[in-house]
Amino acid sequence: VQLQASGGGLVQAGGSLRLSCAASGFTFDDYAIGWFRQAPGKEREGVSCIRSGGRITYYADSVKGRFTISNDNAKKTVYLQMNSLKPEDTAVYYCAAGRFVRRSTWYFQGEYAYWGQGTQVTVSS
Repeated sequence: VQLQASGGGLVQAGGSLRLSCAASGFTFDDYAIGWFRQAPGKEREGVSCIRSGGRITYYADSVKGRFTISNDNAKKTVYLQMNSLKPEDTAVYYCAAGRFVRRSTWYFQGEYAYWGQGTQVTVSS
């Protein structure tokens, strides 16, 4: 099982980035894919999740209306489009896969069995 996150970088406040999470080694359609982030000195937090073939999505309140999660089943890739970025979005972003992610706990790290290596997002003010 492998999850490869990419697309991070340095951007000014108000700018946009698109993160990608390429999956391999498991049946993509059977898993939910979540994005998490961890800022220096802070706990890792759930940002967004997509499941059920892309029909169901979840977002943290802090990113609703600014971030959009989507997937391309043919490419086994999940995207996180991040618009109107703020300095507080600065973090290492991780993607993760879980087979039995629930609506009430999608943002819990324990719901996910597999994790990617992380990609750095830095938003300057």
